[in-house]
Amino acid sequence: MSLVRPTEPVPVDKLGRTHFIGLGGAGMSGIARVLLQSGVEVSGSDARDSDTLRELEQMGADVHVGHAADNLGTAETLVVSSAIREDNPELVEARRRGLRVLPRAAALGALLLGREGVAVSGTHGKTTTTSMVAVVLQHVGADPGYVIGGKLVTTGLGADAGIGEVIAVEADESDGSFLMLSPKIAVVTNVEADHLDNYSGIEEIHANFASFVDRVERTLVVGVDDPGARRVAELARERGKRVLTYGEAEDADYRVTRVRARGFTTEFTIRTANGEPVDGQLAVPGRHNVLNAAAAVAVADELGHDLEVAVEGIADFAGAARRFEPKGEAGGVAVYDSYAHHPTEIEADLRATRAALESLAEEAREDGREHAGGRVVALFQPHLYSRTRIFAEEFAAALGLADEVVVTEVYAAREDPEPGVTAELITSRVAHDRVWYVPGRDDAVLRVAELAGPGDIVLTMGAGDVTELGPRIVEALAQRADGLGG
Repeated sequence: MSLVRPTEPVPVDKLGRTHFIGLGGAGMSGIARVLLQSGVEVSGSDARDSDTLRELEQMGADVHVGHAADNLGTAETLVVSSAIREDNPELVEARRRGLRVLPRAAALGALLLGREGVAVSGTHGKTTTTSMVAVVLQHVGADPGYVIGGKLVTTGLGADAGIGEVIAVEADESDGSFLMLSPKIAVVTNVEADHLDNYSGIEEIHANFASFVDRVERTLVVGVDDPGARRVAELARERGKRVLTYGEAEDADYRVTRVRARGFTTEFTIRTANGEPVDGQLAVPGRHNVLNAAAAVAVADELGHDLEVAVEGIADFAGAARRFEPKGEAGGVAVYDSYAHHPTEIEADLRATRAALESLAEEAREDGREHAGGRVVALFQPHLYSRTRIFAEEFAAALGLADEVVVTEVYAAREDPEPGVTAELITSRVAHDRVWYVPGRDDAVLRVAELAGPGDIVLTMGAGDVTELGPRIVEALAQRADGLGG
């Protein structure tokens, strides 16, 4: 993959019949859903059948499994992701016909035109923060549209057109595609080095965020606890943009204080310069999630909604798919799934899990109850050979926060294998000796089930197909518990 060439969006009513290659993907299907709800004729194809394809078909999309030139039908616009190869028969046919060909982000940008667009960008936290923005705006009665990279637990959907003026979307910096969006309001959660298969380094990443700042029409909401994001805030002010900041920093406009774990919920307070402190509660763990919540509350406040009602609304957030998503419990062990695939994300989730367990143990002691276990067991699948090679030391340091660590083989995604790059680059560097390199998925499931005991938390972590292993671990734990009971 590489940085995409920016293409200006086309208004939704000018797209005509729109065909998607890779329609079943999370990003593409969400845009297609909103277009269908907006009255646009939609068709599309994917290599494999899926529930997502069938849902879109029920909404009126013309769906095809497999790629062929004839699938285009009478399409006037073709939407492609950066993962689509130039020799794809549908793309070849579209170019032969001279059809309008839009990158996925330009199609997303079309949804923002004529609406109060909110775009959430940053190295980490985009899906969660966009989801929180949607939930808070739903709570205040704004009925927003939204397009996110995972499904909201509250609605079971990853996208919806809404009927309000606002639409909230993720703005993906990984391939530069966020430079096709022109939001009224943008959130920048943090800016770190990542996606170095696309970028030459952190300076090029900062240059792209500077270009993104220029595309924001009104307000930037920036997490100033992060040095990279603070730099974006300073740049935005220099360019005359309205900037609102959030974080635990003393100079934050929406200052987060008194963060405290209550089991797997989190309590917090938000203070603003001109108002009274407002107490809130999240149904998910982690200081990083409180910061995401502060961003969502700041957006709602900027849109003119009551701050206290917005903070109240954040309690409605029940999570998003693959963002500390519960997968089941067996033998006294709870299993969660996390999309964390960068060292900073892994550290945040492991610290959040540790804080939750310590809170539960403290509650048990106060009540005079026994509290078994309380360890953190991490099953990590590295994503991309390049990321594994570049961040091996950082991955090892982050994973060292878990009590038991199982690392399975690298998920290649779009890359070819690199000589000498395996998950052992990580396991060989973890500081403690409770770490295992288990290449096979079946063996990894069994090893985790052997390691975990009552009261422990298992986290499957990574951006690849490790997400499929959570239910299998629950099943293995149940079988072990049945065997011990017998």
